[in-house]
Amino acid sequence: MLTQTRLHPFLSALVIYLSVFMLVSVIQAVTPKPIVFVAPIEGVIDLGLAPFVQRVLDEATAAGAKAVILEINTFGGRVDAAVLIRDALLESKIPTVAFINKRAISAGALISLASGKIVMAEGSTIGAATPVQIGLPGTPAQPVEEKTVSYMRKEFRATAEQRNRPPLIAEAMVDADVEIPDLIEKSKLLTLTTKEALQVNIADFQANSLEAVLQSLNLVDAEIYYASETWAESLVRFLTHPVVSSLLMTVGILGIMLEMRVPGFGVPGALGLMCLALFFWGHGLVQLAGLEEFLLVGLGLILVGLEIFAIPGFGMAGILGILSLMGGLGLSLIGTGASWDSMLSALGQVALSILVAIIAALILVRYFPRLPFGKRLILETNLQAQEGYESSPAENHRWLGKQGVAVSDLRPSGIARFDGERVDVVSDGTFIDAGQQLEVVRIDGNRVVVRLAPLPSEKDHA
Repeated sequence: MLTQTRLHPFLSALVIYLSVFMLVSVIQAVTPKPIVFVAPIEGVIDLGLAPFVQRVLDEATAAGAKAVILEINTFGGRVDAAVLIRDALLESKIPTVAFINKRAISAGALISLASGKIVMAEGSTIGAATPVQIGLPGTPAQPVEEKTVSYMRKEFRATAEQRNRPPLIAEAMVDADVEIPDLIEKSKLLTLTTKEALQVNIADFQANSLEAVLQSLNLVDAEIYYASETWAESLVRFLTHPVVSSLLMTVGILGIMLEMRVPGFGVPGALGLMCLALFFWGHGLVQLAGLEEFLLVGLGLILVGLEIFAIPGFGMAGILGILSLMGGLGLSLIGTGASWDSMLSALGQVALSILVAIIAALILVRYFPRLPFGKRLILETNLQAQEGYESSPAENHRWLGKQGVAVSDLRPSGIARFDGERVDVVSDGTFIDAGQQLEVVRIDGNRVVVRLAPLPSEKDHA
């Protein structure tokens, strides 16, 4: 009896322990772990980064994540790209955390301020966000106009106000004229270290690792999803790079012009269309290019092609074509929040691409047939009429060398009269007014080509 009395409490405790263990296991099985998404913000902030951040936020929202942590280490980048990311973060329905691991400079500072919480690793910095104008390769960045600085100053202030952070400190990151006693003097841009950011309530707390960030958020047991760019997003970031986009514009315009000049060859036109398609595809995915820009570029190519290869001289068609090209391609490079300086930079980039394409087209049209590769592609054999080849009406050859008078203006085609007969003619490249004396210089297919008849004094001199 004594043994039975001692075993009874022991068995009861064991049963209770097993019951609690099984209950906890069931609760853990039924209750899933919290989910946290982690996305890197590294390198140059460009327009291709904005769709990536938006996708991560959408996927995290759909998965019911507890937070999205942006691990930031950047010197900045495009203003319009930072504005797009800023808007996405402010509109996010789930908590967002900016983990500044080393630096969040310029556009990176705006992204950090737009996050719900800011966590900084030891030795990190945030600030120095004044906008600058990037010049030509090899030249230093130039300061922008006051209205651009004013716009960015208010963007930073509005972002700080919405996240309950000191707005004046946010302004001081952008405008060197903002002075804060005991923190930043006038004519200096504000950049904060980790300790300084904590003291002025810009940063919420310090953490030196992702695990420490999760511990501060009470999400130590969270399941981590590390987001990375898809191949399509990486390709879009590559295609929207300023150097690559300029190259695509130049090769695209050049290929279309060569195809207009040498119809039927196919390769220049196909290459040009492919480059322009890649340009518009990449910029379309980052919400820059649309149908309007595409139509403007198409109209510009047609007008420039007509001006170069069909209409002698340089007139309204060429001017309108270049303006249409610059408008369509320039608008495809300008995003939300673009300043006047950014617009001028985009137009300059497009103008340079168009100029290079036109010069290259003229050079290739002139010298391509003389190159070894060009000689293999172009038939140089002349089909002479004396050898039995005849492509023009036989009666047109009777006008060769004849002189007559222009009945209508030749712009460059029109009507002329030879030996009392009206004949459809085309000038050799100059505009000829009605009533001027003409001379037939050659028969080109079914065209009678004329020029101004030389004066008697010119004949005698010859």
